[in-house]
Amino acid sequence: VSFNAIDSALSSLKNCQSYINSGMDVATQVALDLVESFNDGEDVNNTEKVMLEYATMDRELNHYIKAFEETINQVKREKPENLPDLENLAQEKFLEMESINSDSDLQRNEKYMYFKDQLKEMKKQYHGNDTIEQIDEDLAVTRSQINFICPITQVTMKRPVRNKVCGHIYEEDAILEMIQTQKQKKKKVRCPKMGCSHVDVKGSDLVRDEILKRLIDSQKKQ
Repeated sequence: VSFNAIDSALSSLKNCQSYINSGMDVATQVALDLVESFNDGEDVNNTEKVMLEYATMDRELNHYIKAFEETINQVKREKPENLPDLENLAQEKFLEMESINSDSDLQRNEKYMYFKDQLKEMKKQYHGNDTIEQIDEDLAVTRSQINFICPITQVTMKRPVRNKVCGHIYEEDAILEMIQTQKQKKKKVRCPKMGCSHVDVKGSDLVRDEILKRLIDSQKKQ
């Protein structure tokens, strides 16, 4: 049996996932822009609804891809004399997965969690005070307290990423290159921040720190 057509369809579905991810990135940026410009809270809430819609699409797409992959693997494994209706089999598996959906699934979507985290930090930076003058003053203090220098490159970061495990921040390209180099040597990467005890930095542990990036960009403009 040739599964080339199905593999091609699965590849197209996975491409759709990248579009969903891009949409979630854009929605996050829009929400942060709204908070930064002291926009109406309702607009920010609307971006959260958009994020949840994206998370729903992502979950549905993941289930569909998984259902088809499991179906193909089952047929390859069992090698039946008469090929079953693959679409029906996959649909059954898909509906089974969808039947146990819950709202908490969406809350655990990685991009949605990142959105909430960055939004919370942004609101803390810009809306935690009564006056714009006080906010500007606090931001100046924040800038003086934060180290914008990457512990790897020793230069100001352009695209900072935060390690979810230990909380330290690095230049994205620099830490990914370090991880890749050590991976080729079959070695683990110790966090390059001096004094940190974390000895296994993984690419999956890294998240973009949009708030810090905005602080760095703001300082450059001054």
